[in-house]
Amino acid sequence: MGRRLLTVLLLALLPLNALPAAGGASTRPVKLEIGGAEIDVDLTPARYAVTSEQLLQWIDAAAKAVSHYYGRFPVSHLHLTVTPREGSEGISATTYGTEDGGYIQLSVGTEARLDDPGNDWVMTHEMVHLAFPQMEREHHWIEEGLATYVEPLARAEVGELTPEYVWQETVEGMPKGLPGAGDQGLDRTHTWGRTYWGGALFCLLADVEIRERTHDRYGLQDALRGILAAGGSISTEADIGYTLETADKAVGVPVLTALYASMKDKPVTPDLPALWKKLGVIYRDGKVSFDDSAPDAAIRKALTAPDTR
Repeated sequence: MGRRLLTVLLLALLPLNALPAAGGASTRPVKLEIGGAEIDVDLTPARYAVTSEQLLQWIDAAAKAVSHYYGRFPVSHLHLTVTPREGSEGISATTYGTEDGGYIQLSVGTEARLDDPGNDWVMTHEMVHLAFPQMEREHHWIEEGLATYVEPLARAEVGELTPEYVWQETVEGMPKGLPGAGDQGLDRTHTWGRTYWGGALFCLLADVEIRERTHDRYGLQDALRGILAAGGSISTEADIGYTLETADKAVGVPVLTALYASMKDKPVTPDLPALWKKLGVIYRDGKVSFDDSAPDAAIRKALTAPDTR
């Protein structure tokens, strides 16, 4: 969490953009430590637009945000490899479970900038995956939806993103997750929009309802911490029903299981304008402002308020 010190042991820290282009070149190992967890980073030399120090600071910041959100780093050990993608401005990654933790394969464009809005979210998104069990293919939406939903909230919690930024991204992104023609529910509709933003919409609806029913004592964050506390992480495989029941027990209300039952095999179209009004989110001319007199304004504030404890 934020109170845990992330100690960075920078081994062989030469600037990546000063190294010769990769071509059979060996990786340079770097070890990061966060609390009792270890992150082993293998850097493949190349002429990147960023230095190794900038890249490690980016990984560091993501680990801090995820650790703060979940109360600890999700796994005891993470192996992370960084390989170049010549001439690209993008960053892509894939996360896997291992017996002792997780593995993230990161591909960094040699012209990529870490502060680019198309890139800055990637590392945090992937680390969120570490905190949830592996699901069957039809439940891939919950894995990607959680990562899509939690990433900006975790970064806002440590002061990296403003509430205005998070809510603008939310208002603009959630309609992409609504069901279209022929939709058969989240378990049976595997489009990009339904997988990432449909899953994120499920998480938002659950978060708001948990907070409403517990008078803002608990939220989805507490439910997800409950899964992690029960041993659920990417190094494990679990049934979605059991996992959501575990989350519900952590907050004392059966929100996730009921919401899943309603959305898993049939299209559900929430009234998003009504939800934004209830939360006090005003979107006009491409910009967000807030109405603090709205019924759920306190919930909106709690979701994106910085917590630098």
